[in-house]
Amino acid sequence: MYRYLLAVIMLFTASVTTWAGSDDPELIFKKTTVFRLLSPNAELATFAIDDPLIDGVACHFTIPNIGGWKGWAGFAEERSEISLACRQIGPVKFNGKFKQGEEIYKKRRSLFFKKMQIVRGCDAKRNVLVYLVYSDKIIEGSPKNSTSTVPIMPWGTAPAPKCGEYLN
Repeated sequence: MYRYLLAVIMLFTASVTTWAGSDDPELIFKKTTVFRLLSPNAELATFAIDDPLIDGVACHFTIPNIGGWKGWAGFAEERSEISLACRQIGPVKFNGKFKQGEEIYKKRRSLFFKKMQIVRGCDAKRNVLVYLVYSDKIIEGSPKNSTSTVPIMPWGTAPAPKCGEYLN
């Protein structure tokens, strides 16, 4: 009976903690911040994700994971501090139009109420892509956030496209 209950909890936790985006972020590395002898450690995990709409732009973000048995099972409310850095890594190519503040990545940070999101915008005057990561709660919200900008530069002989031309 307990095995069945544990299996149901693990499946539910896995389905709840999945994210909505184009590709899974790539884990770059983890660093333990709190050692726990009998349960999973608390850690910082750094991931990479390519912008699903814009070729040539990648973001790296670091999230804290609480650890312990509650963290492992998905019952702990994860911390809101998330850092973000985005860069041009090749020639920029827009694969469609987008809206200001359009979501490119989302992940649950607690069982029901908290999630982190990465959204994209365009500063058309300066031809700069602006990325914002933030964590929110359904009831009270969260002011924790980080911003990163990517000036769109020429790459090789190709001219730099204008992000303002791809705004909806």
